[in-house]
Amino acid sequence: MADRDLSIWRSQPALDLVMSILILVFVAFLVLHSLPSMPALRNRLIARMGRRVYLLVYSILSLASLAGLIVAFAMAPEVVFWPEYAWQAWITLLLAPLGLFLVVCGLLSPNPSSISFRRGERSGAIVAITRHPVLIGFFLLFASHIFPNGEERALILFGGFSLYALVGIIMLERRGRIRAGSDWGRIVGKTSIIPCLALLRGDVRFTMDREFILSFFATAVLTFGLLFAAHEVLFGVDPLLLALYGAW
Repeated sequence: MADRDLSIWRSQPALDLVMSILILVFVAFLVLHSLPSMPALRNRLIARMGRRVYLLVYSILSLASLAGLIVAFAMAPEVVFWPEYAWQAWITLLLAPLGLFLVVCGLLSPNPSSISFRRGERSGAIVAITRHPVLIGFFLLFASHIFPNGEERALILFGGFSLYALVGIIMLERRGRIRAGSDWGRIVGKTSIIPCLALLRGDVRFTMDREFILSFFATAVLTFGLLFAAHEVLFGVDPLLLALYGAW
């Protein structure tokens, strides 16, 4: 009886339903996390609900959407488009730490033209590498995970997040131009969206700052922890074994 009940969830209609749920939950997750980039709607909600209630509701919905995304991903069928090989994992091992560094350094460094935990007119050293380090970092993190994960559900998740990061850059550029007006050229004159392009053009000279050095060591610690323990515990995959031996 138990096997018969389980077979219901393995049927094609059930698998299609789970995949549709994954897509819907993923879209809801992206829409919810796009709210901070829509100040008019956000301010309207705060005015109606109050700031504390808004933050509480937003936090609950964010956690619920993240939990739903994880559950939907775990339940989604493993439709394989390509097999796993060791060289694919090496792409992730090379690009993911770089992406993680850009995210950490971008959040810690002041950056008036992009996402940052810190405000101010001064730009951190990371801005000489790219104007949008956090979003470029997220793109590298998610896009690099596509190669060793040739499943339909992984393409939806990692590909969707990669595309979302690129769309976020376009939105920030547009909003920055409107908000800064004639000062926009001065703000972005010594930076570039494409990593290291401003350095190669000679528009800016690179110098390290405190945030850059701190982020380097923080990324090294996080990468070490993920490679040698946390990644397998959290996601059930040992990236080092995959890079050395490929799929078992």
